[in-house]
Amino acid sequence: MTSTFHSIETSKRSLVTTTASLSTVSHNIANADSAGYSRQVVHTSATNPLEAVAFKNATSAGQIGTGVEATSVQRVRSLFLDTQFQGENSSLGSWDIRSDTLNKLETIVNEPSDTGLQTVINNFWSSWSDLSNNPQSTTNQKILKENTLALTDAMNQMSKQLDALSNNLTSSVSLDSTTINSLLSTVGSLNKSIMSVESQGNDANDLRDSRDYAIDQLSKYGNVQVTQLSDGYQVNFGGQNAVTGTTVTPVTAASLQTAYEGGTLSSGEVHGYLLSRDTYVADYKSQLNQLANTLANGDLTVKLPSGSVIPEGTVLNGVTYSTAAGNRTLTSDLTVTVKGINGLHQLGYNSSGKAGGDFFGTTDGSGTVNAGNITMNKTLQDDASQIAFSLRTTGTGANEKVVTGNGGLALLMTELQNTKMDFGGTTPTTVQDYFNGIVGQMGVDSQEATRQAANAKTLTDQVDASRKSVSGVSLDEEMTDLIKFQHAYSAASRFMTTFDQLLDKLINSTGRVGL
Repeated sequence: MTSTFHSIETSKRSLVTTTASLSTVSHNIANADSAGYSRQVVHTSATNPLEAVAFKNATSAGQIGTGVEATSVQRVRSLFLDTQFQGENSSLGSWDIRSDTLNKLETIVNEPSDTGLQTVINNFWSSWSDLSNNPQSTTNQKILKENTLALTDAMNQMSKQLDALSNNLTSSVSLDSTTINSLLSTVGSLNKSIMSVESQGNDANDLRDSRDYAIDQLSKYGNVQVTQLSDGYQVNFGGQNAVTGTTVTPVTAASLQTAYEGGTLSSGEVHGYLLSRDTYVADYKSQLNQLANTLANGDLTVKLPSGSVIPEGTVLNGVTYSTAAGNRTLTSDLTVTVKGINGLHQLGYNSSGKAGGDFFGTTDGSGTVNAGNITMNKTLQDDASQIAFSLRTTGTGANEKVVTGNGGLALLMTELQNTKMDFGGTTPTTVQDYFNGIVGQMGVDSQEATRQAANAKTLTDQVDASRKSVSGVSLDEEMTDLIKFQHAYSAASRFMTTFDQLLDKLINSTGRVGL
């Protein structure tokens, strides 16, 4: 038979177990808004029953239960949803950065607008048109000079802004590498702490939550793969083994660049920074450089009208034009290919009857013109009257003078607005169409990045909501559990009180009849 005090022990176990459940409910409620916290539950089981003592077979009704015990306190977590969230979060990180970068590029280009590069280019062509109508007007020459400087300054400024954006993206990778290393160190440290706690048979629920929250944060910066080992998490970041147990291998900006180039870093903020820098910014800067270089020195075909006088010693289509050869004055129209505006400007004459030199130059003295160094020839900046505008002269040698009122060269310059040039593509196109193509491509890229970022945000939020429905704390559910465990505690307490009264009757009243 069981002990006289057996039921007291049973009720005590019930009180202890219910107290653990109430404490866990309290812990859940307290952390309802804590980032990364997972709801915890107490798992219980019946304790081993008592078998009545007998020599061979018990003659009692059967085994007597001994109550309940809390076997473990575990967190509610879905590994599948965690992995899915980390993947979607990495995708969101990349698209957010790409969308933000393209928005900044749109701000730099600032098209369509009244103050963008297209307006400055149009003003440049208009100045040549005005000069062709009144070629010897010093006012028109100065206006052309100022509009040319406005064009080159706009390109210079745009190039500087693109360089600054590229440098900012590079700096962001370095900053992110510091944050990534901090999170990796946190995971390594938590691996050690969790091993220490769980080696003693306890459940390190809160430490595990902190570690998983660090992984969630880490997934924002790059693609993460987590493997559970005997000594904790093994974390693979961007294809690199970053954490194994307590061993942490820090990442660097250089290692992240290598991972990106190798294709193992395929998502996350760092991926977005590197892709934006090496694809978007680099591509648009390359196109802007191509625009500047083609304007200055790109191959373009023009038709020189009959009567034009070719400067002494000029070679066109393999023919040298000179006074000695008597072929400087064209007797018919001549179609030639020249090297951009510089090449065309060299075929004209200024107010002094001198042949024009290069129209564009570079600020750094290099031979290659790009958006960052293009400028107006220093000689023309200092004296706008040196700008060539005519194709005809009279006289020879020292007596050669420009024909008054002839603006043939200025007119050809104006017509370049609609002339197709070779910008390095498969099909020649006009300056306006080429620039419109840049702006159009940027608009399409930006729209696509914005759409992808919105989709990634929706997917991430959906997975997070699903995860919270499993792991999150519902105050309504916790209040329901609180009431349930409160009544269970009251019932166990009432049973203990009742049995105490029975024992009191047995101990203090039995055998006292007649006293």
